[in-house]
Amino acid sequence: MRYLSLHDLSYLLVLTLARFYLLQRNNQAVVPTSEDTLDTPLASPENSSKMVKTLPFAGIRVPVPVPGFGAMGITSFMSTRMSAEQEEPVLLKAIELGCTFWDTAVAYDAGLNEKILGDFIRKHNVLASKCGFDVFGDFSVANSRSHIRSYINGTIERLGFAPDLYSLHRIDPKTPLQESIGTLEELRKEGKTKYIGLSECSAKTLREANSIAKIDAVQLEYSAFETIHETTGLIETAKELDVAFVAFSPLGHGWLVDDIPFQSPDDFAPDDLRRTSPKFQGDNFYKNKAIADEMKRIAAAKGCTLAQLALAWVAAQDMITIPGTTKVKRLEENWASREVELSEDEMLSIRKLVDANKPVGDRFAGPNAAAIGH
Repeated sequence: MRYLSLHDLSYLLVLTLARFYLLQRNNQAVVPTSEDTLDTPLASPENSSKMVKTLPFAGIRVPVPVPGFGAMGITSFMSTRMSAEQEEPVLLKAIELGCTFWDTAVAYDAGLNEKILGDFIRKHNVLASKCGFDVFGDFSVANSRSHIRSYINGTIERLGFAPDLYSLHRIDPKTPLQESIGTLEELRKEGKTKYIGLSECSAKTLREANSIAKIDAVQLEYSAFETIHETTGLIETAKELDVAFVAFSPLGHGWLVDDIPFQSPDDFAPDDLRRTSPKFQGDNFYKNKAIADEMKRIAAAKGCTLAQLALAWVAAQDMITIPGTTKVKRLEENWASREVELSEDEMLSIRKLVDANKPVGDRFAGPNAAAIGH
């Protein structure tokens, strides 16, 4: 049996589409079997000027367009929940652009985010989802065999098909990795997912997990605004083990855009996740905003937007980015980052700025902070 490389997991699109359509037409189950392999590229080169990066998935390599799409904001945390009429244009634009690596989780509005994307994606995309929180209970971290098996079944039911990549959203230190990773490998063999991954883990955990079963991807926060994982050993470990690095919040939770609409910590909506982030509170807000202003100057000299510069910088480091947005205009802007090529001098200039201007404040607070890095 061969497993695909996810360092470019979206040449998968055409073959997946064809398969789903044929199966649905014939009223067959849409859950892929563990025998499925995709040797044929999915996105046609003529529709994609840059199939940027290739992610390691052991054996064959499948090019995936970067950036991807982080769908959390469609239903959760970053703004008031969108209506179906608001969601549709954003998702349609992503498809139109060829943006085919999307990320969701059961934690995003108790599965509603998965359901919305599932209804839409089964015709179009490669999908990654996650389990690892007791979403229908106390929202504690949970990695037990029974949790993983229960949640993958719920994900498949809501999506209408098996996710291509299934990851542990957080690591539960109380559950042995042999149990949790072993269960993920069982799901892969049963055809309930093609690839398995981890999110917000430690380098030690990634290495140990990969010794139990091949880990295909690790999802972590990374941007010009947040480079903490350069000091934890995670980036180096992922490269060494040939594990795809999926960077969430590559725009710094909204800092790295030209026209951020927030001028003070009080401007965030009551249910906006950034109200609980130390980086966006008190004096930290104003100090961190100054970092974004410095990045804007480099973007202006390059002739691109700040968001495009930030995304291109991360992608140039062999990472899949999944910026989220609720607006078609932003989606188009993000996708155009594929056309931004950075010279060695420009990469060095950004690196000097990033290293000299570390953000102030922790990434998370309270239980959210306690759940990362295991």
